[in-house]
Amino acid sequence: MSSMQHAPINAAADSVSSLRIVLHGAMGRMGQRIAASIPAERGCHIIQAIDRDDELQVKAGEADVVIDFSSDEGAARAAQAATTLGCALLVGTTGLSQASLEAIERTSARVPAMVAPNTSLGVAVTRRLVADAARLLPGFDIDIVETHHVRKLDAPSGTARSLAEAVARGAGKPMNPARIHAIRAGDVIGEHVVTYSGAGERVIITHTATSRDLFALGALRMARWLVNQRPGMHVSDEWFADFARA
Repeated sequence: MSSMQHAPINAAADSVSSLRIVLHGAMGRMGQRIAASIPAERGCHIIQAIDRDDELQVKAGEADVVIDFSSDEGAARAAQAATTLGCALLVGTTGLSQASLEAIERTSARVPAMVAPNTSLGVAVTRRLVADAARLLPGFDIDIVETHHVRKLDAPSGTARSLAEAVARGAGKPMNPARIHAIRAGDVIGEHVVTYSGAGERVIITHTATSRDLFALGALRMARWLVNQRPGMHVSDEWFADFARA
């Protein structure tokens, strides 16, 4: 389906419709996992895999979505590719600079675009849970501890920041940045723990990723949803809301 078509979401049909993908950052850890996950997601096809300085070979009208897991500079190039192709843009790269965010914003004036720091369904559910807990536990101290592998550069993680935004929505006030803690150790794929501490009790909500494949499959499903949306910036909570209604 073309990125400029805006058919209503249909869970059954959506699972098998064709999706033509330009994979940007193809040789990175996530790019490789997305490529490996293609057979598990029916109807998905990579029409060009791009890494580093590879030139865009696809022409306008030949792609439905650019999926980017690369770098800050790479995300800006992916935004330009989506503009050139006239297709949707899903950016999973974290630690983006203001310049790259502005480039993606400009692209969204023409096509549907999304910056998704985490493409896991479980994290989408976790964001909803932590917002509800913050609303229902007024006065509790709230801490977020995130742990990732030693090669992850941005800290706190994009997922931790999105959880902090969910806490703020639920609590009705911004979360204290000093209560967001980042650990870089070993080969941990990703763990996020949100703790609510009150008088005589604690509530702990944890999400642990045990395989990057969950992010890869989530990105493919999120991309399939995104191509049916109108031009503009979208957020993963919109995708989750449609998923929950399906």
